[in-house]
Amino acid sequence: MDPKTKPSTSGSRQLFRNPILELLTRTHISVTLILYTALPAILLIYGFNKGHLTAGSAITLFLSGIVAFTLVEYLMHRFLFHLEPTSEFRKRFAHIVHGSHHEFPRDKARISMPPLPSVLLATFFFLFFRLLLGSYVFGFLPGFYFGYMVYSGIHYAVHAYQPPKNFLRILWIHHGIHHYKDPDHAFGVSTPFWDMLFRTMPKR
Repeated sequence: MDPKTKPSTSGSRQLFRNPILELLTRTHISVTLILYTALPAILLIYGFNKGHLTAGSAITLFLSGIVAFTLVEYLMHRFLFHLEPTSEFRKRFAHIVHGSHHEFPRDKARISMPPLPSVLLATFFFLFFRLLLGSYVFGFLPGFYFGYMVYSGIHYAVHAYQPPKNFLRILWIHHGIHHYKDPDHAFGVSTPFWDMLFRTMPKR
């Protein structure tokens, strides 16, 4: 995103002329929260029923999945969503997947990823981690999906509500800096940990 672009405090922008494609770019936060609460539960139940998990392994794998998600969240936000627009295709792609959100950060229908691309990504991660982890995927991926659900809730709350008067306020400040002051830093939404580790914390 061009750091000189001033975000709008209201409104939205049409991304596709086709009304069906345009509809598929929008979703209500409740859809994401319900879907990514149900998926972890289904995978855990399946894993226990098939004997792939014990209580100890499920807890360890679940927590590992949450941590892994926060890293994937950071990397995707930094390197995919903020793709350098070196061609018209890359410029268009970056605008569709994330640039429009920077232009209209209070557009509640585009704060959360729409169901279709979300499910496609969820399927990709299932196949990838299934290949990598085997049956442990039924403990790891629920944590990964749960991490995404928490991230989605935080991201929506940061854009839709005033910051709370407690320790969570730092998340509002951190993401607000990314949107309104320094879009080339502060890529973490659910945690600033990876920004600190990879030195992308805001300079001020």
